[in-house]
Amino acid sequence: MSFSPEPTFVHGQPPSAASGTAVLYCNLGTPEAPTAAALRPYLAQFLSDPRVIEIPKVLWWLVLHGIILRVRPAKSAAKYASIWTKDGSPLKVWTAKQAAMLRGYLGERDHFVEVRYAMRYGQPSIATQLNALKAEGVTRILVLPAYPQYSGTSTASVFDAVYSWAAKTRRIPEFRFVNNYHDHPGYIDALSACVRAHWSKNGRAEKLVMSFHGVPERTLQLGDPYHCECHKTARLLAAELGLSKEQYRVTFQSRFGKAKWLEPYTEPTLVALARAGVKNVDVICPGFTGDCLETLEEIAQEAREAFMRAGGQSFNYIPCLNDNPVWLAALSDIAQQHLSGWPTHTTPDVQALAASRAAALARGAKQ
Repeated sequence: MSFSPEPTFVHGQPPSAASGTAVLYCNLGTPEAPTAAALRPYLAQFLSDPRVIEIPKVLWWLVLHGIILRVRPAKSAAKYASIWTKDGSPLKVWTAKQAAMLRGYLGERDHFVEVRYAMRYGQPSIATQLNALKAEGVTRILVLPAYPQYSGTSTASVFDAVYSWAAKTRRIPEFRFVNNYHDHPGYIDALSACVRAHWSKNGRAEKLVMSFHGVPERTLQLGDPYHCECHKTARLLAAELGLSKEQYRVTFQSRFGKAKWLEPYTEPTLVALARAGVKNVDVICPGFTGDCLETLEEIAQEAREAFMRAGGQSFNYIPCLNDNPVWLAALSDIAQQHLSGWPTHTTPDVQALAASRAAALARGAKQ
């Protein structure tokens, strides 16, 4: 009889009297630079995730390393370069800012918790941030994905990364996980506020197109709730805006490979609208909480060009939630709901100091 070797555990720090509660705000990830060299390891990690690509591992390894990683990094790098900012990747910029502001908003509500952001692919990794929180004595962690709609391809993959870290850790913190908030009233209000602000400034287009990130249609057939949650978000947003079914469309973007994905696809829908005589559209991406490659390049650049080339006259992209105060208040509500029952307060003296620091942080992030 043979025995499997005992796993090597990360022992971490001894119990700390200052141990507390933290929120780990997790997003998809981004390369470190808009270059082929930086894209190659990022894409390798992303496209090696079995939650993302559900193809037999050996077959997919040959395709990934034999074809995709030889061709796609340079093409993707050019796309990233078109939206890169002086501060880096927009996705990382917005994720970091949202995490900082969330900490401040919670502090203003007398919840003194640490808030860190992490990336499922790229840096700072989920494991890196969990190691840091554990070393600082944190014993309770709320894992809050930046994905409003649950999908096995995104939300569950974040949870996988946490479980993988925990499997190598002897003393595991207490965890809670936020599965979704696709129908949270605050989230819907924040989306509505973004649309109304755009309409107030720019006027209202003939159609509002709500474009969500696509996933293979097979995931719906296997029981993934993503498709249904996207449509519920759209229905609630349309109701909040007073739109009839004829005034908005729900579409799915970012198709990859030759398999059938959730339909209708965003760009072909926009082309069809233009050819049918629709001259102006507003486009919003409710599934993305911060602007990124998929919104700034795929929608605001590529989809716009396709719509205009097909005969459209005005294409208006409505930015993501980003640092909208209505959204940050909603995110605070969501975190606070899931932190319920955990100690998030401290002594009066420390409370006063933390409140001052949190308020200053919130004010600085809003500027």
